[in-house]
Amino acid sequence: MDYVFIFQIVLLIAASALCIYLIISFNRITNSVKSIERNMNVLSDEIQPLIKSTTQLCDNLNEISDSAKEQVNTTKSIVTDIKERVDTVLRFEEKIREGVEGPVYGLIKNLSGLRNGVEAFLKTLKK
Repeated sequence: MDYVFIFQIVLLIAASALCIYLIISFNRITNSVKSIERNMNVLSDEIQPLIKSTTQLCDNLNEISDSAKEQVNTTKSIVTDIKERVDTVLRFEEKIREGVEGPVYGLIKNLSGLRNGVEAFLKTLKK
């Protein structure tokens, strides 16, 4: 037997072993890719309800926010209306006070003067 022939046999055995190893490795890689694909499908299936739930939550928060804004605007409107009415009542009270104070003070002065006059008259009569 020649060394070349032995060397060819060794090379063929090594090539066969390498082919078998590559087939096993490709099989493992294929199984890993299939496992990753299954996991991605499961993850995708589980994410869909989460996305839907998050969207519903977002919609609910928007509705609550809009409702709160409406209530704040309504409250501002009510407070402004009450403020205007209180201002109107205060102006009305001031007008009444101004309209009553002058004549009342005049009447009090006249009555006080009349009393002083009556007292002076009575003092003069008693003497």
